[in-house]
Amino acid sequence: MLTLFDYLPSQNAWKVRLLLNHLGRAYRTVPISIFEGGGESAAFRRISPTGTVPAIQLDDGRVLAESNAILAYLADGTPYLPSDPFDRAKVQQWLHFEQERVESVIGSLRHWTMTGKLARRSAEMIEAKHSAAVRSLGILENELSTRLFIAGDCYSIADMALFAYASRAEEAGLSLVAYPNFRAWIARVEAQPGFLATMHPYAIDPHSSRELP
Repeated sequence: MLTLFDYLPSQNAWKVRLLLNHLGRAYRTVPISIFEGGGESAAFRRISPTGTVPAIQLDDGRVLAESNAILAYLADGTPYLPSDPFDRAKVQQWLHFEQERVESVIGSLRHWTMTGKLARRSAEMIEAKHSAAVRSLGILENELSTRLFIAGDCYSIADMALFAYASRAEEAGLSLVAYPNFRAWIARVEAQPGFLATMHPYAIDPHSSRELP
């Protein structure tokens, strides 16, 4: 059985749980307490070189880290990753966008806000993240004015990846009022069969107010 190394409040880990739920694939969970240094152990670093979650281990012992790489692997041969080379590349385009321009800005602001770390960050850093997040939301709003889903007319792992943090923008202090196309896309994703509505706040982890080791 597939093993998922998980941390419940992580939206990167949620992406993988979402896809597994869509696929109806059984798996076992190994929780990693990242704010207690669980990601720093030598054993876990052999699974995830950066010490981050999620990561997976296959039945044959092979391991894979980084959420979007895991999505691409698990979705291969399913409706959630196109078989056409160009269409697959379009999915990859938006997976890269998600990591560079969504997770790194909206994800960071959300994390700092929800764990009380915002006051520990400089005003300049917060403003830079906020400005970048607004730009990213503007790009998504514009793109989603032309099609149902981010990489085309079909729901894919690109939508799953983007949804993880972009849909939680209000938890990062970002209003979505000005983004009607983006909000309509959120509703379409939530309406997908097998959508995983359960998400976990950082508040379930009493150690989340700590900085990562």
